[in-house]
Formats: sequence, C-alpha cells, structure tokens
Amino acid sequence: MLKELSAGFCLKAFLAELIATFLFVFVGLGSTLSWSLGIPTVLQIAFTFGLGIGTMVQAVGHISGAHINPAVSIALLVGARISLVQTFFYIIAQMLGAVIGAALLSEFVSPEIKGGFGVNQPSNNVTSGQALAIEIVLTFQLVLCIFASTDSQRSDNIGSPAISIGLSVVLGHLLGIYYTGCSMNPARSFGPALITGNFEYHWIFWVGPITGAILACLVYDYLFVPYSISSSERMEILRGNMQENEKEERRKQSVGLNSLYSQSNHKEKV
Repeated sequence: MLKELSAGFCLKAFLAELIATFLFVFVGLGSTLSWSLGIPTVLQIAFTFGLGIGTMVQAVGHISGAHINPAVSIALLVGARISLVQTFFYIIAQMLGAVIGAALLSEFVSPEIKGGFGVNQPSNNVTSGQALAIEIVLTFQLVLCIFASTDSQRSDNIGSPAISIGLSVVLGHLLGIYYTGCSMNPARSFGPALITGNFEYHWIFWVGPITGAILACLVYDYLFVPYSISSSERMEILRGNMQENEKEERRKQSVGLNSLYSQSNHKEKV
C-alpha cells in the first residue's frame, strides 16, 4: 500500500495543484467582498473566477493538468484518465490550497468588508433541491467543456483550452450566482466555509458538482467520443501502472476503431 502511494505521488504536480487552487480561491473570494466601492457586480465576480481559472490552467496545465477542482479530478478518475492514488493526492492539494487562500484573504481584510466571505449558500428563496440541480447542471457544462477542449484526438482548431475553460466558469457564474453563489468546485466552497465555520447547506456543493462532473464524463466518453478500453486496462490506469504515453496510445486506438466502425456502418446504409 505504501509503495503504491509513493509511486502515485508527484511532488511537482501536488504543489502545482495546491498553489493554483490557493491563487484561484484567493482572487475569486476577493472579488466577492464588499469594498468601499460598494457591492460587487455579477460581472465582476464571474470574470474574476473565470480569468482566475483560465490563468491557472495556462500556468500549471502542463505540470499537473490544472484540475483545481475535486469534481474534475473525480470525473477524470471515473473516465480512467488518472489513477486512484493521483486523485487522492490532488484532492488533498486542492483542499489545502483552498483553505490557505481563504485564510490568508481573511487576514488581509477587516470584518466589515468580509460580509458573507463568499460562502456558497442557496439564495433568493431557492430550495435545497433547486440549488443542487443548478450545481449539477453548471458543473456538467464546465466538465463537458474541459473534456472536449483538452481532447488530444480532436483534429479541428479548438483554440485555447485555457480560454475555453475560463469562459465556461464565467458562464456558470452569470447564472449560478443568483441561485447558490455558484460553486462548481467543492474546494472553492470548502475554503471559506471552514474559515467562517459556516457549513450550512455545504453538502450541496459536494454532491452537486461531483454528480454533474461524473455525468459529463459519462456523456463524453460513452455518447460523444466513446472511450472503449478493456476492464483490465482500466484497472491498470486506476492503479497507476500505465504510463501517460500508453494511455494516450490506447485512447487513439479506441477512437480510431470507433471511427472505422462508424464509417463501415455508413457505407452499409448507403
């Protein structure tokens, strides 16, 4: 067990996830505070979170993949993109980064500016069920965008994944702020909740994002771009016994076979 844990641990990737989540939460929460200019606008908050994610994806994407979100890491685990051990360490790094970011920001501002300190909660008479549904839908669109914009098998011009993912976060906030303050990220919710001690409705911001992320993974891998690998290969990936280049080669073969199958069916119909 210890050997598997040590084999799946990469200090550079761990630090990348920790630092990226720390910076994302620090600047994102900062945009929600009530500064002297008045109550922050929805556009201000949405673009701060979106630009924060886009910047961090560009900065550490080549090091750790820039998940910056436990829901994203879990979706990639379900999709057999990363190992179980790697997922565990990534989530630990993300949670630590979020708490450090929230704690540091809390020390930098006075109590009258903090307000609700960006804690995610249902608002505008939204019920728990409605809040949960909103978080599922918003995280679904975010993770679907992540899977699509980082798919190495695409031959079309996809532009910049960092910009696409950042804009997907902006999109989620433009609606989600009115319902839940918009989380889509359990770590982002956990940081301020722990610092303020306010865990009311906190379960929504774990169950919602994780459910939406897993649904997006299943839709992309089984409906849009089938990712057909054997059970033994999937287990090798989850155990961390398959290298990145091997995983990529298996995915190429999988997509290629599905493409040939589709072409064959098309010819038969013609």
